[in-house]
Amino acid sequence: MTKFSQSRLRKLFDDLNALRIAVVGDLMLDSYMWGSVQRISPEAPVPVVEVTSETVKLGGAANVANNIVNLGASALPLGVVGDDFSGGQIRDLFASLGVDVNGVITDPARPTTIKTRIIAHDQHVVRADVESKADLSAEVEDKLLDFFKKSVSRINGVILQDYNKGVLTPRLIREIIEISREHGIFVAVDPKFNNFFDFVGVDLFKPNTRETEQVLGIKIQSEQDLWDAAKTLFERINCRQIMITRGEKGMTLFSGPDAEPYYVPTRAKKIHDVSGAGDTVISTFVVAMIAQATLKEAATLANFAAGIVCGEVGVVPIERDRLLAELLKDGLE
Repeated sequence: MTKFSQSRLRKLFDDLNALRIAVVGDLMLDSYMWGSVQRISPEAPVPVVEVTSETVKLGGAANVANNIVNLGASALPLGVVGDDFSGGQIRDLFASLGVDVNGVITDPARPTTIKTRIIAHDQHVVRADVESKADLSAEVEDKLLDFFKKSVSRINGVILQDYNKGVLTPRLIREIIEISREHGIFVAVDPKFNNFFDFVGVDLFKPNTRETEQVLGIKIQSEQDLWDAAKTLFERINCRQIMITRGEKGMTLFSGPDAEPYYVPTRAKKIHDVSGAGDTVISTFVVAMIAQATLKEAATLANFAAGIVCGEVGVVPIERDRLLAELLKDGLE
């Protein structure tokens, strides 16, 4: 595990303040119903949750933007919401963070993506989703691309956050990567199955083990299997770096097809909920890299951040001060 001097940590965190990261992808609203279970329904063999409170939070690509803001950088979200109450809630939550919402396009033809989780005694009971998985229309693609082109001069990095909800179409992916390359902007992607091999030429490709197995049609049972899978991804995607997140096994970073992998064991002391952990990893890693952290430093920061949020119930962003405190508590060089 990479260790930091106190001065190095302070400089990295201070440098985050000057960064603005565009987050392009599937914006979601995470809705929670909190309560307790005292009985089983007489209508069906299911628990009856007596709801005591309800909350809403930014989810999906919106949660990535939320993490970036909570780390001290600025986020510029680009995505789509419906012409509905939940779309307004996403805009309001962004506004409360001081986030520019001009890249949040309203599409009356689709609903805002909502994930509603019912939680009793800190345990998920059920989740209900409202969503459209249809690709964006050419008209909405044009609006997002126009906004990105107008904004590219004021951003330092791009995160393409895909959840297979139709926002990251092949055209949008291709043109955003091309524009970013022309301007020398760091591009990272958190992929899903549908567009997995469309993210050609990015700086960082961050799948998890299950996604990698699914797309390549393999079973990763050893470290050599993982390395072989990474080599295949380098060949297919032509990216600069690959980070494969591995759940309880932490994460493995590949800086090139022939470079020795860098293994980062998990920092999670207790795991209540892994929801949103991947969002935290890519957010923290990208802002650290753009702040001139080394690959190993960025991976260490991302791993600490993921360990913290996994100890919480529900999707929560990493808090800058808490991350810094955990790093300092772990010990310095």
